[in-house]
Amino acid sequence: MDYITIKNNQRIAFAEIPVLDYAAFYKVLTDNLLIKPEAHCVNYYGVPSDKGVQLICCIADDETHTINVLSTIVSKSDTLQSVTATYPAFQLFEREIHENFGIGFSGHPWLKPVRYPHNAADKSQTIANYPFYQVDSEELHEVGVGPIHAGIIEPGHFRFICNGEQILHLEIQLGYQHRGIESLFLQKTKLLQRATLAENIAGDTVIGHSTAFANVWESLCGFEPSRQLQLERALALEQERTAIHTGDLSGICTDIAYQLGNSVFGRLRTPLINYFQRWAGNRFAKGLIRPGKTNFPFTPDLRDQWHSTIEAYKPDFIEMAEQTFDLPSVLSRLEQTGRVAPETARAIGMVGMAARASSVPRDVRASHPWGYYNDVSYQPVTEPVGDVYCRARIRYDEVLRSIDMMSQIIDSMDYKSSSADALDKVAANSFVVSLVEGWRGEICHCAITDAQGNLLHYKIKDPSFHNWLGLALAVRNNEISDFPICNKSFDLSYSGHDL
Repeated sequence: MDYITIKNNQRIAFAEIPVLDYAAFYKVLTDNLLIKPEAHCVNYYGVPSDKGVQLICCIADDETHTINVLSTIVSKSDTLQSVTATYPAFQLFEREIHENFGIGFSGHPWLKPVRYPHNAADKSQTIANYPFYQVDSEELHEVGVGPIHAGIIEPGHFRFICNGEQILHLEIQLGYQHRGIESLFLQKTKLLQRATLAENIAGDTVIGHSTAFANVWESLCGFEPSRQLQLERALALEQERTAIHTGDLSGICTDIAYQLGNSVFGRLRTPLINYFQRWAGNRFAKGLIRPGKTNFPFTPDLRDQWHSTIEAYKPDFIEMAEQTFDLPSVLSRLEQTGRVAPETARAIGMVGMAARASSVPRDVRASHPWGYYNDVSYQPVTEPVGDVYCRARIRYDEVLRSIDMMSQIIDSMDYKSSSADALDKVAANSFVVSLVEGWRGEICHCAITDAQGNLLHYKIKDPSFHNWLGLALAVRNNEISDFPICNKSFDLSYSGHDL
């Protein structure tokens, strides 16, 4: 058997993952699993083993709603044939493996580091000597931005090569502040500590990452969440999506100097996040999602407050959005700016909202549903062009879709809370992969346990990992003054990437 086929959140014995020699592993990937347009890599990483490094690759098939998992064991001194040369979406995964273990990949365009952890294989490579792409020219010039983002004070450096005002190339370097989140999941042994880590992976995706961790842990423990718990989690996920999309529309208006849109969308975001304050005591919903339970059951009073919040929000949101997308001065700044063609988005493995804006219908709620989403036939919202307009417009459409979904969720609730006594009976020698569609896109958490049921390895992938390259390509041939609006239209995570 070349690979094992599993479902989202399905626990299997780690030994069931086939181990191939690398030549066969490469052939199965390139000649079989990746040839379908519905297939893409959701995670590819290395785990130290007694025999070297076990590379584990998870390929999602969005058509069959399955995940194909295979592995190979290699030496740290090996130089392997690069999958990136055929499938560019693998470029970051292979760079990370090279960074962590020193494994080479022949045919890879540039094996530069992704991040700068303290335990990198080559400690001589530092952020100070990062090999930025350079052009020796008297006509071109470089513009550096960062490494401290002026708005959110997160570390990231953007290096532009320009011909006058025209951007010819953008290189994005992150990884200044590698936090060691994945290793902390192994160091911290209490479930509450790990749940707290999950909700701090990316501050704007508390529900998304917390849900992924809860799904992983419950699968490892054989716990099936109640229908009510599934509904509450889906409601929180869609509420988070609605709030962030609304705030992003405000930010997009800011970057094109449309003050009315900035003010109104910014105002409308506030009651949405304040609703989490009423529900869980925190505006970003920290503490709400916990494996096996909720500390804040949804109540009829919260239902009534939600309806009153949305009834006040929705008409103003629709009016402001329709005015925004009908205003010639807005459209002149959004249309045909920062375009990522559909074929490019698919080739580089873009996910989530940014992929759907480029006509790639990649949405875990439809392709790999879990919990509440198993019972609904969700159809992803897509846009055809892949420009800033499409990435803004898709937020409007998804907000309306989420509101309808949340209304249906609330109508389905029975308000009977339930919880597990203790989720401490963790299956030994097991493997789980959990996919969640956060507001930004596909979140992936993978876990491996040892013979005692302790976490042996934990791997996290934020959707930003796939999409930063999309931003770099989007700004090519645009003016440098278009960069802020392109950047905001993607709204990628620095902290979610800098694990």
